[in-house]
Amino acid sequence: MHFVNVKTILSGSGGYSGMNIYRGCTHGCIYCDSRSKCYQFTHPFEDIEVKQNAPELLEKALRSKRKRCMIGTGAMSDPYMHCEERLQLTRKCLEVILRNGFGAAVQTKSDLILRDIDLLEQINKTAKCVVQITLTTYDDALCKILEPNVCNTKRRIEVLKTIQERGIPTIVWLTPILPFINDTKENITAILNECVGAGVMGIIDFGMGLTLREGDREYYYAALDRHFPGMKEKYISRYGNAYVLTSPQADELTTIFHRICRENGIMSDPDECFSYMRKLPEKYEQLSFF
Repeated sequence: MHFVNVKTILSGSGGYSGMNIYRGCTHGCIYCDSRSKCYQFTHPFEDIEVKQNAPELLEKALRSKRKRCMIGTGAMSDPYMHCEERLQLTRKCLEVILRNGFGAAVQTKSDLILRDIDLLEQINKTAKCVVQITLTTYDDALCKILEPNVCNTKRRIEVLKTIQERGIPTIVWLTPILPFINDTKENITAILNECVGAGVMGIIDFGMGLTLREGDREYYYAALDRHFPGMKEKYISRYGNAYVLTSPQADELTTIFHRICRENGIMSDPDECFSYMRKLPEKYEQLSFF
């Protein structure tokens, strides 16, 4: 972990802005796209770059905005990785968002988000808050291999339920789905049924597969060699150096996905989910689940 002062913290324009308080991650997910060389990391991925002046920059940026909007975090680096427990920069940024009357869209895999549920609830009452949780693998043992340093899917489902009980809308990222590993009917159905039980607003899927590019691909294949001997060769034989690796079961899994979402009134179109997360109405009424 190392500390830096940056010149800006927000990106984007119009009705939505995003921020990454940290660069890198310690969750250890074997498929993480953020490891890709295109993001130009100049330090080891697990050596977290901490933007220590993020709360001050965010305060200044929000005060200068003419119109309130949604502020997102978690797209590149999880805002609730292990160092956040001590540093509390995400919490401080949420305090800034609340103080200035903006909305928040937070994406994570970590149950540490519950530490800040008081702030998330207040933001949702005064503006709008959407919490996004990634779920990929229902089986605990397999989840520990794919996402080794973060709480498992069953714990994340508990987090979703707790957040829903506070009236905060949730979105699930059902991605990535790894060919020949977690791309089974049983896995997808189990996760979707839990999403129904947790009252999620929407579920994002990008075609039942994963993406690999330079940097990410090498790390993923090394993990396959450790945990799934012979799997790397199976991938290379089927996909070569393709960027998009769609599961052979994609059609069946996608049919199940859309059916369960349709039957339970859950948004399943990615554009619709993004539009919901990124829009801060002039007058926002807290969603009631009861």
